[in-house]
Parts: sequence; C-alpha cells; structure tokens
Amino acid sequence: MIVDFHVHAGQGDGMTGPWDTTAPLADYVRRARQAGIAHSVLLPVFQSDYLRGNRDVAALVRADPGRFTGFAMVHAERDRHRVHRMIEEAVLRLGLRGIKVHRHDAPIHRQVCDAARHWRLPVLYDPGGETGALRLLAQTHPEVAFVFAHLGSFADDWAAQRQVVDLVAHYPNLFADTSGVRRFDVLEEAFRRAGPGKLLFGSDGPWLHPGLELAKLRALRPTPEAFARMAGGNALRLLARVALPPPTPIRNNARIGQRISQRIGQRITPTARAAPAAATAAPAA
Repeated sequence: MIVDFHVHAGQGDGMTGPWDTTAPLADYVRRARQAGIAHSVLLPVFQSDYLRGNRDVAALVRADPGRFTGFAMVHAERDRHRVHRMIEEAVLRLGLRGIKVHRHDAPIHRQVCDAARHWRLPVLYDPGGETGALRLLAQTHPEVAFVFAHLGSFADDWAAQRQVVDLVAHYPNLFADTSGVRRFDVLEEAFRRAGPGKLLFGSDGPWLHPGLELAKLRALRPTPEAFARMAGGNALRLLARVALPPPTPIRNNARIGQRISQRIGQRITPTARAAPAAATAAPAA
C-alpha cells in the first residue's frame, strides 16, 4: 500500500496564502488515485485555533476512514498550557494518530514530546531549516518516532537537509519525509546513507502533485522491497505503534463529515473511496 504521510486539509483563518486559508481535497484525491496512492495522512493548515482544525480533520477522516488517517496539530507556544488536553482529546475523542508541529509557529518542546511518548504517537515536525537542536529529540525521547518534514527544509536549505540526513542515519527514532525536496542529490544521499527504512513518502498535498512527488522515489531506482518501505511500509509501521482506544462515538458521523467537507470547499464521494485498482476510472467530481 502506498501511503502519503504529508497532506494538508481543512480551512484556516489567516488569508495570507493557501497554507493558512484552505486545503480542498477533491483534486488531491483524484491525483492520488491516479498515482496509485491508497491512503493519506491529513494535517490541519495553519490557523489561530488548532483545536478546531483538529476536529475538522477528524471529521474528514470519519467520512472516509479507508482513505485517510488524521494527525493533531499544536502550536508549541500558544498551546503550551493545553498541549496534553489537546492530545488527549485528539486520541480519545477524535481518533487521531499522530502530532504535527511546525517551527513557523514555534519550536517543538518537552510538553509536546512528553505527550507523544505518553500516547505512543509519531511526531511530524517541520523544523523550517533550524536543525541544530534536533539531536536532542533523539537523546531525550528515544521512544518517540520523529519524522522531519521536507528533509528538514522546504526552503531548499541544502546545509540543513544534509544535517538531517546525518541525524536520521545515526539515530534509530529519527526519520524524514520526502515531500517538496527539490535537490535530488540530497534525496539520493539520504537514500544511500540513511537507507529506505528511514524515509517516508510525502507529497505536501494538496498543493504539490502527489504523482510527481512519488516519481522522485521511483527515480532513485530502489529495489521493489526498498520502494515498498519508503512508499508506505515505514508509515504503516510507525502508525502501528500507536496504541489507541476506539474514539468516543459521535452521532451522525457521515452528516458531520459532509458538512465539514462542504465548508472547506471539497466533496467526499463514494468515488473517492474506490480502490487504487480503479485509478483508470473517471475522477471524482
């Protein structure tokens, strides 16, 4: 199974760009199906209240659990006093299965890492090129799996990405996703030095094309076994470590999911639930 570990969804309130305004999924789902991507991890977009964003993502997951898994996002500084309460709700009530933190909001800190350790959740952290202190995550919380988005920098910071390659190659609980990595030689170095067991396919959808991002993995010319690990096996292994109780039942799940989907400007239809084998069929409306 091919799993996209990095997809944004929902509606923000910033209105400075797509990243904090809206991330509709209809086109993404169509492109992912055409590329053979069977499952995607959804993350909230930037916004002033991640509690709301997490609930919106959970509603999308409930509308199509075969296609989506959701992660909770926290603002490391603004949410410092309520991190544990937010993650408890995310796990027990919303059924979310990981934590997303972005350096654009604030640097990751101990409360986030402690919550991840308590609930055995993977953490997708975008350090925004600030990689100097990342080794502390491996040293203080070796039980937590940390995945660094974009090999550490979406801004094409070659030095930061090479430092992340060093880290994921050395520490067993550090990983990186491949989304938005433009310097292919750095991706090749990560594949060669860290190995396929430390890289997770991600697209940064819906804004980057998942098929094009997946083509980068194939361009590495991995063995079928190595491709399977990077394209989905590693993600499934990290998600399988999560020991979650079933989320608290919420009445009218389908109706809630439909209302949230309409609000963010995308439709969840039965076509979107089709198996990857149906990739040649007409795309979802």
